[in-house]
Amino acid sequence: MRGRLLLLNLLLLAGCVAAAWRLRVQHEEHARRQREFLSARVAPPPAPVVALPSPPPQISAASYLEVAQKLLFSRDRNPNVIIEVAAPKPVPPLPHYYGVMNFGDGPRVILALPGKPQKSYVAGDKIGDFVLAAIEPSGLVFEWEGKQIRKRFDELKDQTEAPPVQQQAAGGGGAAPAAAAPQNVSTVATVTTVQEKKGPGGEAGENLRYCQPGDTTPAGTIVDGYRKVVKRTPFGESCLWEKVQ
Repeated sequence: MRGRLLLLNLLLLAGCVAAAWRLRVQHEEHARRQREFLSARVAPPPAPVVALPSPPPQISAASYLEVAQKLLFSRDRNPNVIIEVAAPKPVPPLPHYYGVMNFGDGPRVILALPGKPQKSYVAGDKIGDFVLAAIEPSGLVFEWEGKQIRKRFDELKDQTEAPPVQQQAAGGGGAAPAAAAPQNVSTVATVTTVQEKKGPGGEAGENLRYCQPGDTTPAGTIVDGYRKVVKRTPFGESCLWEKVQ
């Protein structure tokens, strides 16, 4: 038994010696390779050829002209300025003129907008979109949108009035042709119908009424309690209906 243990110890000792020798050999081999690696000279590779880029062109403001002109977020930098001109506002229809009168406190004109009743106005009054700026001997001056519009009385007359009927003078030469008789009869009937519709118009003040356009009733006629009074003034004839007291 003691002999076996001794033999086993010898074998273990021999293994330890062999392992130590093997480690020593490997260490020496590693040291040798390390020295060879560190002492070896490596030829450096040739330097690579570097191609330098060409220098950028010189910057100038003219090269960005197209960008500045077509910039979407700044229209004011576009040299082609588009000026939008608003269409001129059309002048509304002027009032119609029906006469002028003067009771000592200055001239007053009788005007009416199309489709509106007649009223009397003095200089400075407003009628529709217009201001009656002045009353002149030959016409009227209106002010509209800061502009003055000067019109003659004949230009302001209501052209829709029925034209006056020319009556034949009393007496005369030969008889009228037979073919013209039906036309005269129709004309007389038309005059009678128009005269029946004429009379005092709209109110012009206390106990006063305006004369209607185309009224051929003679002065002094009394209709519906009003007497027709026609006066001559520097501006023409003044026509009113006064209430009979």
